[in-house]
Amino acid sequence: MPNHSSIFRQVANYKHLHLYQKSEVLVLLTDHFCRRFLPSFGDRTVDQMNQAARSGKQNIVEGSEAAMTSSETEVKLINVARASLQELMEDYQDYLKKHSLQLWDKKHPRFDKMLTFCRSNNSYDSYRPLVETLSPEEFCNMAITLCRITDKMLASYLQRLEQQFVTQGGVKERMHAARTGYRQEQDRRLQALEEENRQLRAQVEALKHQIEIITTPKNP
Repeated sequence: MPNHSSIFRQVANYKHLHLYQKSEVLVLLTDHFCRRFLPSFGDRTVDQMNQAARSGKQNIVEGSEAAMTSSETEVKLINVARASLQELMEDYQDYLKKHSLQLWDKKHPRFDKMLTFCRSNNSYDSYRPLVETLSPEEFCNMAITLCRITDKMLASYLQRLEQQFVTQGGVKERMHAARTGYRQEQDRRLQALEEENRQLRAQVEALKHQIEIITTPKNP
């Protein structure tokens, strides 16, 4: 039976979500990438990349904050986060193409090592020693790998939200369930009181009968 003690969903602190932590790393990596490898002025790509990275992170935050009261809003915002990070990944891929650099695939000798590193590390502190030493090709492939992992995590998160909505419903459904549960409880209590009242009336009638027997004079 569903718990109707609250119509609001219990949600985790977004800062504890690995997908949020990875999106935060992408914001910091992208800022550093733009400062190292893109012109300081006159290149719109800098603003586009930084904005896409920030949008990915911020929409995860806003979606998590909306989750308590609106599953629909959370889903929309998480989808916006996915779209933003996919746009960011496209920008990194465009940089590789523009500069005739290689996009690493599974056959690349360093692909598996990069994938394992990005999967295992959710804090920028782990990436900080690399940002000044990686080549543009290495930097882009690291960021692209992190984008892909985060996108996959967001997709899995959306699937969980969908399943949660099917089993628990949204706020409207939980409000209806709470009202229905309240009415059912009130009906149960009313029925119990009516039954108790009936039993008391029967006991009173029985006592009246006993008193009548006791107080009725016996024939000599």
